[in-house]
Amino acid sequence: MEHSGGGDPRETLRLLWRQEKARSGRGRPPKITLSGIIAAAISVADRDGIDAMTMDRVAAALGVGTMTPYTHVPGKAELIDLMVDAAWQSLDLSDSGSWRVQVTHYAHQTVALYARHPWLRTVSTVRPPLGPGLFARQNHLLAALSQTDLSPPQVPAAVDAIVTFVDAAAAAQAEHARASAVSGESEDDWWSARQVFWDEVFDPARYPAIARSWADGGFDRNAAQARANAFDFGLRALLDGITAMASADERR
Repeated sequence: MEHSGGGDPRETLRLLWRQEKARSGRGRPPKITLSGIIAAAISVADRDGIDAMTMDRVAAALGVGTMTPYTHVPGKAELIDLMVDAAWQSLDLSDSGSWRVQVTHYAHQTVALYARHPWLRTVSTVRPPLGPGLFARQNHLLAALSQTDLSPPQVPAAVDAIVTFVDAAAAAQAEHARASAVSGESEDDWWSARQVFWDEVFDPARYPAIARSWADGGFDRNAAQARANAFDFGLRALLDGITAMASADERR
């Protein structure tokens, strides 16, 4: 797993906010741009994963010399921050509708983002890139949650809870899709090949709650439906909890 936030702070922030170094105006214009480097790096990672995204591979994708990208970006650590923030910038953050509508829209946009860029699930952002993508996301969610009756300290806590749940769920869905793509075996086929476990190994007496849920139809869905149901249920429960807390605080 890679980690964001590992590059030189000043250089990373300069690049994230496009505070370009002044050029003398003499000499040839650069063969490549920072935006082009980021786009090429994302393309490599989309295809082959974040581990395969090296400065050499990016240079090759751009058709330039190995050292050319280094004239714009110090190294891979800074480039990862730029890639992650560029991905966040691509979110369609609609600010219309109720706060629940806005948060739900954000959640589904994030699932689609992880599906487009499955490498995101392999980048830890506990030390996030402090770029415009992150701030746009935070601003959007804070504005939405501010429509509730949560207290000022509760609003950012609710935002963090939503981001934590949505990112984890979106990453899990991307992981399942990636596993099917890499193995060439669908999830349904994978589970079908292991039906023998339920027929010959599983002991209902040892796991009575599982057996009872099975008998009651709790598992009457395929793997994709189960994930979709879990995501929708979890998001609804989280938003219902926020609504209940805000209502309780209002009555006090």
